[in-house]
This record gives sequence, structure tokens and C-alpha cells, in this order.
Amino acid sequence: MFCAGDGDVFIPGADMANALSGDKVMFKITGISARGRKEGRIIRVLERANKTVVGVIYREKDGFLCLRPDSKRIYSKIYIAPEDRLGASIGDRVTVSELDYTATGRIYASVSEILGDENSVKGIMEGIIICSGIKREFDAETLAETARMNETVTDEEIKDREDRRSELIFTIDGDDAKDFDDAVSLERLKNGNYLLHVHIADVSHYVTEGCAVDKEAYERGTSVYLPDRVIPMLPEKLSNGICSLRPNEDRLAFTCSMEIDGRGNIVASRLAKTVIRSKERMTYNNVNALLEGSDAALNERYGYMLPTLREMERLAEVLRNKRMRRGAIDFDFPECHIIMNADGEVDDITAAERGVSNRMIEEFMLAANETVAETAQKAGIPFIYRIHEPPSVDKIRDFNKLILKYGLQIDINSGEKAVSPKEFQRVLDEVKDSAGERTVSSEMLRSMMKARYSPDNLGHFGLAAKYYCHFTSPIRRYPDLVAHRVLTGLAEGKRISAHGIGETALHSSETEMIAENVERDADDLMKAAYMCKFVGNSFDAVVSGVTGFGIFVELENTVEGLIRYDSMMGDFYLYDEQSGTAKGIRTGCEYRVGDSARVTLVRSDVLSRQIDFIFEENL
Repeated sequence: MFCAGDGDVFIPGADMANALSGDKVMFKITGISARGRKEGRIIRVLERANKTVVGVIYREKDGFLCLRPDSKRIYSKIYIAPEDRLGASIGDRVTVSELDYTATGRIYASVSEILGDENSVKGIMEGIIICSGIKREFDAETLAETARMNETVTDEEIKDREDRRSELIFTIDGDDAKDFDDAVSLERLKNGNYLLHVHIADVSHYVTEGCAVDKEAYERGTSVYLPDRVIPMLPEKLSNGICSLRPNEDRLAFTCSMEIDGRGNIVASRLAKTVIRSKERMTYNNVNALLEGSDAALNERYGYMLPTLREMERLAEVLRNKRMRRGAIDFDFPECHIIMNADGEVDDITAAERGVSNRMIEEFMLAANETVAETAQKAGIPFIYRIHEPPSVDKIRDFNKLILKYGLQIDINSGEKAVSPKEFQRVLDEVKDSAGERTVSSEMLRSMMKARYSPDNLGHFGLAAKYYCHFTSPIRRYPDLVAHRVLTGLAEGKRISAHGIGETALHSSETEMIAENVERDADDLMKAAYMCKFVGNSFDAVVSGVTGFGIFVELENTVEGLIRYDSMMGDFYLYDEQSGTAKGIRTGCEYRVGDSARVTLVRSDVLSRQIDFIFEENL
């Protein structure tokens, strides 16, 4: 009997029995190949996973129309009858559905949507979204329910809320943001402490449990942020309208107020339902320029806010220092910023900058999330926490082998106590600004567990936080919306049921992973499309990875590509896994992560999202 944990089994194409990637199947082991791997034959398909498939129509030599799937995991041939092609032509990228698995082993399908010709970047993008299962449109019931909601805040809605409309409250977001989840305000108390208010859109007031919008939001789990669009969790009337904390408009909020001392300790806190009126819609760039004093026009327009912004800057530093003292791990990988034009094409790609204001809002949101999680834990109510478990001892040992060459080691305690995150931050501090910084940071990240949602409070290892949740983005994350509902129930003295909390946490983790994969694929697609016009150009780069088949390099704009060993003329290179280097047999020349290089772009393939470089000296 073969069990799920017994490893992978290779199924030759002839033995697939018209199964597709993702299908649940029954199979039989047929033998062991010359390479020592188990081989099998599918006996029966138990459950079909693919309701739709995206690919390009082509004609077989025998004249039949077939689909070439975009997914490299689907090897089976899919036939399309001429009357089922919906007017699509050969070379068109299409979505097919109504898959018919015949007794002869052939798979037939009907074209359900034409996405464009096979070279259309927009069509490829649509295919990525469809293949992920992410819904592009809201259903009629959800839109009808949304249409009946108020577009402005009424007197009836605010009568039992704290009125904070006269206070200096404002939002700080990216230049192109439209869904404003959070706003902030700050006071300095007579005892010298800070009183920070984090005002979060009260989405739970509009999206009640079990309504059509709620069911749709649960299914989506999260908004998806792509270079050319946002696929929101909530309809636009909510996400960009009545729930968004737009300037100079009354909005319902859930406010977390925290009194913070000079060491960053939260000495008191309270949650309250409020009505606010944001005074300004600030951007990270504008706030950074204001704090730097580099823009006279901005200073004249927003100068009245500068004293508060300066206090916020000081508080953010206090909070960050506290986090670092307790051992939070601070990764600093560059993120890309893809700039699109009105025609849906990439104008430019740059490394996104994290200025003072970015870090400021980050610290304030972290503080609110920790405060809310601690409140829930101490109240003993069913809740969804954001957890990050410590890496396993085996993972740490593997990491130690890789960083030993830099004279670094994580101290693994022999007792039951887990390794402290301080140990990991100590290693990052020791390697900072050295040639090995990138290698160590990358390998450390790979050794970490993935953060996820859970009904159990297991703490957040990376943040070195005993309590943590997601509370500050209910417009775009479902767990935040659940947190608001639970906390509202707590404030109103209602009995809070644990029913569905575990399932919601698991589902939210799954939808988050799907969204992250789609966002990464979309970024890679746009990078490949953008780089097509630079084939033949040379760039400064840094080695970002060394593997058994080639060397990855990254440009200053975060675009990454591969240099294959067979393109490196004049020597034969071998990968040394122990040292993480590629070494030439004849010259002894070595390449390792962090090395600078001058490279030339030789290929940028949009469909495969593969970018290839060669070292300039190999031209």
C-alpha cells in the first residue's frame, strides 16, 4: 500500500488516463525506473480539479484543433471541436470549460472566453487570474445588496459613537491608493507619554455576518494588488466609497487608542466605535518631503501638520527601538514598484523606497495589531490570530551549515526553550553591509516558517511578539473584518461563538497564498514584458542566487534573470552546494551571492516569464 507520505511517484504521459494536474486519482505502482524513482499508472480519476483551462489554440498535423495550456503542469491534449471554438482563431489565447473526459481517453472542451492573441500581455495576465480561481467580477446579488447601502454617514449611525471629527486626523498612503483603511492622530500627554490613535474603517458596520457581501468577501479572503489593477475583496462602492476614510467626509471607524511611554511600552489602551473626518489625504512621498524640509510648496500647504508629523516620527523610532530590543527580525529586501501608463503598459520599474513615513505607519499598525490581539487573548474570546512559528531545529541546523563560512552560527539551545528571534537578528546585524549580507538574509528567510492565521495564539516569531493579529485592514483582508465583529460583540457584552473561526483562519491563509502567487506571477510578467525592449543592452547587476543550473542576477530596478552555465565561455563551472558558489574548473573563478557583475540581456520571454542574461565578457 502506498501512503501520501511515501514520496513522489512519476506517471508517464501514456499512463495519465486523461488526468490533469490537481486531480485526485487512484494509481498503481508499476516499477522503479533506472534513476531509482517510483513509477506508476493512473487507474481512475476520483475528483476533477480543473473546471477551466487557459491556453492557446493550435492545429495538429491531422487537422484537429487543440489547446496548448499555459500551465506547464498540464500535459494532456485537449481537443476543441470547430463548432465549440466561439469564433476563436488559431493563435488566440482562450479559456475552455465544460471539459468532457471521454472513454477513449480524449479530452474535449468548449471555448468560453477569448482573451486575445497569444502575444497579448493583457491576455496572459487574464489567464494568470483565471487559472488561480480568483473571481474577477462580483455576482449580481452582492452588487444589488451593495447598491442599497448608504453613500453617506447618517445621524442615526453616529448617535452612539464617540465624535472625533474635530481632531487632526489624516491618512498616509501610496500615491495611487484609493481604499484608505487607516487614519492616525497623536496627542502628547502632560506626563510626557504619547497618546496614539489608530482609526480603522468600520467595515463590520456595513458588512454584517452572513449577508451576500460577507459571503463574497469570505470567498475572496483578500484584495489582490496587480500592476495594472486591484481585484478588491469588497465592491468598489464600499472599498473606495463609504468604507474608505476619504478626506473631508464623515466616516465610521473603530479606534484603537494607546498610551505609550518613552520606552515604547503601551501602558494603557482602549477600543471605541467612533465617527471621524480625515483632514488630509497624505502620501508617503509628501510626508517624507515635509519631514526632510525639501519642498517649500508642500511646507506652505501642509505646514500646520508638521509639529504632529515630527512627534509621530519620534514615536515611530521609540516603537521600533522597543521592537528591536525584544528581538524582532528586520529583513530589508528591496521591493519593486511597477509604473503603468494609461494604455496598460509598463512605463518604468524601480526599487520601491521605504522612507520615514512608510516606517512610521508600519510601526503604528503593528502596535495596534498587537494591542488588539492582547485584548482578545486576555478576554478569552474566540479570535483569529496572525501567527509565525519558530523555525524547526532541522531548518536552523541547515541554515547554520550555510552561514558557517562567514564565521556565523545560530545558538541552538539544548533545552526545551525555543531559539530566540534575537539570535537571528544578531546574525543579520553581524553581516550587515558585508559581501555576505544578501546570502545570509536570503537563506535565513528560507529557513523561516510562513506566517498564517490561526484560532490559537502561538505568538509571532519574526516580530518577537507574544500577541499579534490583523485588525488594521478590514477593507482588504477578511480576518481583520472578523476581528472587528468579535471585538464589537465583546464591547456589547454578547456571547461570542467559536463556530467557524478555525475554518475561517485556514481559508484565509489559503486565499492569502493564492493572492501572493498571482501577485508574484503578475509582477514577473510585467517585468518580462518591460525588459523585452532592452534586449542587447548591458546593465550593472548583483548576483542574487547560485544554483546547479546557473547564476541568478538582479538589476538595480529589482528585475532578476538567469545566466546559464553553458553561456559562460572559457571555462566549465560547477556548483558547490556547501559553499554556495559556482567555481570554474580551469580558472578557479568563483561567483557567489552579493558579487557585482556587468551583464547583457539576451532574452525576455513574456509567456514563460523567463529573463536570460550573459556576463558582458562572454559577448
